[in-house]
Amino acid sequence: MLTGKLKSNKYKKAKKQKSQETTTLSLKERLAQKRKAAKARKEFTNFFITTAFCGLFFGILMAFVGGIKTAVPGLLGIITIALSYKYPRQAFFAFLIYVPFSGTITYYIGNSPILQLAKDSFYIPALIGLWQMCRKQRLPLIIPQAIKTPLFILLGICLLTLVFVNGVQQLNPSSAELFNSTKEIPIAMGILGLKVFLGYVPLISCAYYLIRNKRDFLFLSRLQIVLILVCCALGFIQYLLLAKGICQGTRFLEGAAQFKASVEARCYFGGSLIYSPEQGVIRLPGTFVAPWQWGWFLISSIFFGFASGFSDPSKTWRFLSLGSMAVVMINAVVSGQRIALALVPVCFVTLLLLTGQIWNLRRFLPIGVGLAIILTIAIVNNPAIVQERTTSLNERWESSPPLEFIMQQFGDVWRNLKPLGNGLGRATNSARSLGTTKLLETYYPKIVYEVGPLGLLGFLALVTTLTIVCFKTYRSIKNRDFRTYAAALWVFILFISYNTYYYPLDVDPVAVYYWFFAGVLLKLPEIDKQEKLQAAQAKGGQGKMRGISNSLIQS
Repeated sequence: MLTGKLKSNKYKKAKKQKSQETTTLSLKERLAQKRKAAKARKEFTNFFITTAFCGLFFGILMAFVGGIKTAVPGLLGIITIALSYKYPRQAFFAFLIYVPFSGTITYYIGNSPILQLAKDSFYIPALIGLWQMCRKQRLPLIIPQAIKTPLFILLGICLLTLVFVNGVQQLNPSSAELFNSTKEIPIAMGILGLKVFLGYVPLISCAYYLIRNKRDFLFLSRLQIVLILVCCALGFIQYLLLAKGICQGTRFLEGAAQFKASVEARCYFGGSLIYSPEQGVIRLPGTFVAPWQWGWFLISSIFFGFASGFSDPSKTWRFLSLGSMAVVMINAVVSGQRIALALVPVCFVTLLLLTGQIWNLRRFLPIGVGLAIILTIAIVNNPAIVQERTTSLNERWESSPPLEFIMQQFGDVWRNLKPLGNGLGRATNSARSLGTTKLLETYYPKIVYEVGPLGLLGFLALVTTLTIVCFKTYRSIKNRDFRTYAAALWVFILFISYNTYYYPLDVDPVAVYYWFFAGVLLKLPEIDKQEKLQAAQAKGGQGKMRGISNSLIQS
């Protein structure tokens, strides 16, 4: 009763303060705000109409050349690029929303290699707009400044590889003894490989300038929770459609086709999948192009759900964050992703220990007990599924232990070591349309293979510097909620920086989340200072008003 009364008084006080702030604006200032908003709406409308007409014109021309499947992506691409350049802040939010649904959208529009890069129609124009803004306001584009030296060293090594390895392969095809040199474009492969390797590093600065205050930060953190909930709901629906027989998957195929991910077997969302339950093999892609991308989305999502669950000031959003962690763990089981099944609970426990939230009983007990109840109900209702997935994980672990697998791939690369590597893009999956690529399923051997041992040292220097800077940044934050969120992000950065099992930093979504949320973490101390300043000003204003009222009473 008393708590409800206090909340009611707090709400009335906030409403009164807001109305007082509104009334302090003069009529002239309010009219100026309305005129500014109307002008912005008119400018957007005119720009959108002009862009749409240009896109339609070029779309018709593309339709004559390549048909409707070329025209539709071309039209959407022109509109997206123009709007992203004009409105970079909105473009970055659209970029984050698009990333988890990119696989689903790609296969609905048409399976084209160009569509795999569609997300960059948001990112690259918005990055150019941000760069121009930084030039005008004389702001640094590289944040934090500590990574500038290792970044430039690594970039220099990559350019040497691009020129003296990819370039030589382009000019002298006979030098590429291991590759099918007659059907390759090594220089284009190198450019794409460089873009995949370092192309998203500027997202650190993008996030830093995108988040201006606490309101922007809460919007971003809550948006991420909504995306997790929606994607996991679609992933679970995909599993139910396959389990009920509405989608056939690969269950009625014969021979090796039962064990190979197939686009033809896709089920409404995402891309290629394997669903052969009679053979004990299930690999679902969720909303992504490939199953293992979905696995890494689930792994990364546990960090964001944990961060919001223990730091969001709203009980409603803490409850939704709890729900996001629960659905992530459920999807890790039903999707058949063994790496997600192994790492999601491990990451959750690691977060509890490294962030110290296990000792924060006021927050930990409701979340821990609630999560335990949800998972217990799910396990009791589906014991066969849980048993099947854990058995599959044990068999995989015994047949190919991760450490042994990593050392084997390191050994294979080291035996044929070249100072500048075999060329950028030579072990990058997305560059296979431009030439012969080598399948390396561990990240550090992949770097050594492409840019040599110096490239590996340069990359380690870059991520180590970033990890240390992020650690110091999170430790400098005084606000408990911001500090908790920053701690969870730092653990995520630490984990991905030195993870070499598979190559999540090469593909969505980790290739985006790693760099972007490093920028969010680096911005949190500034938001913390803003909140302290506002609190001090509000306290000073209240003290001043009390002083004036006391003097009036005395007089």
